Amino acid sequence: MTFYSILFDKDNIQKETADQPAFFTDLNLDQIIDAIAARKEEYGLKPFFYTPLCDAETIRYRHDVMRDLEGEGLIASINEFTGQMVIVRRYMSLVEKVDNHYHKEGWFLEAALIYAEAVTELAQNLDLAPVKSRGFLAFREYVTRYVHSGGFQSLRAEAQKVKAGLSSIRYSVIIQTGRFSVLKYEGETDYSVEVEKTFEKFKQGAVKSYLSDLHYGAGMNHIEAQILDFAARLYPDQFAALDQFCTTHSLFMDQTIRVFDREIQFYVAYLEFAADIKRKGLAFCYPQVDEANREEYDYDGFDLALAHALLHTEKPVICNDYFLKEPERVIIVSGPNQGGKTTFARTFGQLHYLASLGCPVPGREARLSLFDQIFTHFEREEDISNLRGKLEDDLVRIHEILARATPNSILILNEVFASTTIQDAVFLSSQIMRRVSELDLLCVWVTFIDELASFSEKTVSMVSTVVPNNPAMRTFKIVRRPADGLAYALSIAEKHRLTYQQIKERIRS
Repeated sequence: MTFYSILFDKDNIQKETADQPAFFTDLNLDQIIDAIAARKEEYGLKPFFYTPLCDAETIRYRHDVMRDLEGEGLIASINEFTGQMVIVRRYMSLVEKVDNHYHKEGWFLEAALIYAEAVTELAQNLDLAPVKSRGFLAFREYVTRYVHSGGFQSLRAEAQKVKAGLSSIRYSVIIQTGRFSVLKYEGETDYSVEVEKTFEKFKQGAVKSYLSDLHYGAGMNHIEAQILDFAARLYPDQFAALDQFCTTHSLFMDQTIRVFDREIQFYVAYLEFAADIKRKGLAFCYPQVDEANREEYDYDGFDLALAHALLHTEKPVICNDYFLKEPERVIIVSGPNQGGKTTFARTFGQLHYLASLGCPVPGREARLSLFDQIFTHFEREEDISNLRGKLEDDLVRIHEILARATPNSILILNEVFASTTIQDAVFLSSQIMRRVSELDLLCVWVTFIDELASFSEKTVSMVSTVVPNNPAMRTFKIVRRPADGLAYALSIAEKHRLTYQQIKERIRS
């Protein structure tokens, strides 16, 4: 079994994307990824989250790795290993910062020792872990072969031998006015012990401590560096062995292990983020992802950015369901303002994007389509630099989207043409809907134009609902039913006793 990457199956490794996708801000995915990546900032994880996968097989590969990590004990072993690797990198950075030759080599030796023990322990823990994913099975086999290889065994044995040799060194520092000498230790009295004995009798139980904590930096002052150089002259064999070790093992870290250390943080960071959300009583699931079948659904889905924002509040997060069956492609979302329509549209986009990363998605159960591109059109402030009015800008942006979109794309439109008359908005929206239907792409369209909901057999109507007895109160539930703007207007009129019948009764009285 050959190991390529814990993120990618076989050798189809995708190049990381450095730039944030254009639609992130509209869907609040930037908030989600910022929160996830901040947990492991030193690893630079954002490019992993900016790079969606283009095949279902790799997505399932990641699902299996995630499931292994959710099993008992494995993630603790991984965190222990990566914690040790943090120390290795910290020590290696000190090698670049300190000046003294033997001081550099000392930090290098410590880094190699910790690395060797961390990898050995990781191999032992993986050997005991009941992993099932192809990713972890292949990596376990790789690590097992690596720790038993001659190169690694030599690294570990030589590091321990050099460390033992240096640890055996004993020397004395003789301090005189204006100078000092360094000599081999020959059994001289340890005066620190004698001083403590002398003052032992003055102890009077618990008293206020006047000790100060001194800061110990990683560097050496010139006196310490000189003492180290003198010690190297007194014990040339031990320091020659240190020189030889650092030369022989100058590149002691295995590249595959180094890459694994970073890539595994993609999973750990997301699972830790999701675990916080789950504590609010919300569910995540591994979606079925299909490249051919366009029927899809998500039950109890929610806006992940909103859930994270409400994490430390008592406010509930409202979950919603949706489904699409053949030949349905377009969800038209209508209803009262501030009723959760835009949140639903964002949720739709978030679900598909997170699924394309191979991550569990918000919801109890889901089946989602794979896409090639996501396009969004949300309201923007007018840009005076382009000399276009609001309507013209909307038309230009939508034209550019439709020119690039394919049948495998996802389009999310939010309150398009709100700046023009209802007649113009209906006409323009109908033209766009015709093109969307021709492309046969997936679309969620938040609109005040109810007529779009019955445009064709490809369109589905979903409506944000209100409390029946109090239409001013939103439920934030989006349900599948025919658009009913008039019914909402009637409920408002009933609340304020302004229906035709109510007005007639008031006139009679």
